[in-house]
Amino acid sequence: MKHFLPSLCLLGSLLLRALTQCPVHTSEFQLEGDYLIGGLFDVHHVDGPVYHDRPEAIDCASENLTESSYRRFQLMRFSVEEINNSTNLLPNVSLGYEIFDHCSDIQNFPGILNLISVNGLIQPWGEPQKNLSSVSKVIAVVGTYTSTETLSVAPLFMMNLIPMVSYGAATSVFSRKQNFPSFFRTVHPNKDVIEVIVNIILHFNWRWVAFLNVDDDYGNDGRYLFIKKIKDTEICLAYTKGLNHDTDYSQIFRQIEAQRVNVIIVFAPEWTAEPLIESAIQLNVTNKVWIAGDAWSLNKKLPKEKGIRNIGTVLGVSEPAVTIPGFSDFIYYLKSQTHCENAGQQFCNQICNCSNLSQEDIFSADPSFSFPVYSAVYSIAHAIHNALQCGAGTCNGNITLYPHMVLAELKKSNFTLLNQSIQFDENGDPKFGAYSIVFWNHSGDAEEVGIYKFHPSFHFFINNSKIQWYTKGKVSLCSPECPVGHAKKPDGIHECCFNCEICLNGTYVNSTEDPYKCINCKETEWSAEGSTSCNLRVVEYTPFTDSEAILIMVGAWALVGLTLAMSVLFAINYNTPIVRSAGGPMCFLILGCLSLCSLNLPKNYNEAKAITFCLLLLILTWIIFFTVHVLYRGKYIQTLNALAVLSSLFSFLLWYFLPKCYIIIFQPHKNTQQYFQGLIQNYTKTISQ
Repeated sequence: MKHFLPSLCLLGSLLLRALTQCPVHTSEFQLEGDYLIGGLFDVHHVDGPVYHDRPEAIDCASENLTESSYRRFQLMRFSVEEINNSTNLLPNVSLGYEIFDHCSDIQNFPGILNLISVNGLIQPWGEPQKNLSSVSKVIAVVGTYTSTETLSVAPLFMMNLIPMVSYGAATSVFSRKQNFPSFFRTVHPNKDVIEVIVNIILHFNWRWVAFLNVDDDYGNDGRYLFIKKIKDTEICLAYTKGLNHDTDYSQIFRQIEAQRVNVIIVFAPEWTAEPLIESAIQLNVTNKVWIAGDAWSLNKKLPKEKGIRNIGTVLGVSEPAVTIPGFSDFIYYLKSQTHCENAGQQFCNQICNCSNLSQEDIFSADPSFSFPVYSAVYSIAHAIHNALQCGAGTCNGNITLYPHMVLAELKKSNFTLLNQSIQFDENGDPKFGAYSIVFWNHSGDAEEVGIYKFHPSFHFFINNSKIQWYTKGKVSLCSPECPVGHAKKPDGIHECCFNCEICLNGTYVNSTEDPYKCINCKETEWSAEGSTSCNLRVVEYTPFTDSEAILIMVGAWALVGLTLAMSVLFAINYNTPIVRSAGGPMCFLILGCLSLCSLNLPKNYNEAKAITFCLLLLILTWIIFFTVHVLYRGKYIQTLNALAVLSSLFSFLLWYFLPKCYIIIFQPHKNTQQYFQGLIQNYTKTISQ
């Protein structure tokens, strides 16, 4: 018989008035007034997708009751009644409301169509100036709560520029004025919540995190913004998963454990976060840090669950606690009255079935988004107040008010509410408010341990001493930081995962500029193994007292002495054949150069064998020296250089000139003209034969 429900809803007014004994004004969903404000609250929530084979209107009262949403629903009623009792705001003007239980993303359109109808009809119009009276029955709308709900219904209000002030839709898309020209919100967009979460992670130096989000417009937008925000930081997203009604929680936690992730961000509403945390308790997930988004950080049920401490430490982002004066008295009075819940019903989904809720149930419900509801209603009221030119205890009764006029005044909102200056930016986002950083303490309360202010100036603070950690450690890293003087070598696709390699001698690592590379020192610099900078080389000289220096000086003086002795000997025997065959006058030049330690060697020699042998010794000496020079860069390199020079000089002195000195001194008979002529004649005969 479900297919008869839409017809029954449309005929509800006649049937209920015939059967009920309750007065019309006792309905919690309706209040008459000079101007009607629409209200959309998911008092009940559809848990899971709804499948049907024919068009059906949903009966929200049969779904699961959401106590926090019921609290927000009552807060709107309280706000309107408070405004109606005010003598300063909208004097002599009464506000009414038409509220619907918006429990589904896609099946609540009858209520939406009711709000934009006039006398039960919706008339498309092409000339605004002639048909403004047929725009809608409401002057503005408060709601809805979730981003997906808002995306479904907002276009119906946008086409006629009916102001829509949401108290919970945080998805970034609503900041696009070209798509949502009459949309405002009193809750901060997702980008602000993500900014707070990222700063918490950076504050505690966590680098390896998981991000779990509800698989809808709100959650996916939060994940996109988080990935974008951490792009230029050292935070790495190790694991991410969208949560829905078919999620396998055991598989999620196995994968998180396999990745060694200790910090888990849960960006989801309370009805998605509750089964996740309950599963973590049942599956014995331990030693984690949980960061709750503002949609469930003040949850009243989970902190009192048995075993909640075993899963680790829960931190969260929430709105600062704001006490709304008079709301408690309103709830006590509300629950002390006897209501007929069906009274005055004029449409579907205006039944609550909430009579079993006590005052304590309402006060113990999650208080999140209370001030956004309160400020949303007051924003509309102030806009109407200004559009009607109210002041001095009265309003201009000659003005016919239309939604677009309220829209124009909403853009200029500037009033004080509970010590907060209520204003909107050019995108319709709030220019007021702050976030608290909370910790679920041992008593099961969300204790404030920090603050994050946006306006009028930025301020971020966390009192670490207030946090009692239920985890063995507070570290969440894929790889521990490298020791000083070590460079990171990537291990996998994440920058947070790496191996460490020590920088060798002559190299260093600059962790600020490039922690992944060992940089070579300059030619004039040096560094030890595992350095973070290079030092200027200090020039060290070999002192004269060193044995190496003494050996070099003795060798040099011996070279000079031998050279001088040979020069004297050659000068005395200048006209002999030996001296002339050695080069004659050229030999004195050679000896002079040797005494001055210079290897422009003369090119005109008469004895090729001696010259060839000396050159071979010369080449061998310098090959050895250059090999050592490449492999060794110590302070004794100059000593080796001096030894190479002395070796080269001695090779000429000893192997070229010394044999000639021997002949001059010990074999003078060979140093005659006749002896040399005999050698030449014997050589000529040998050649001719």
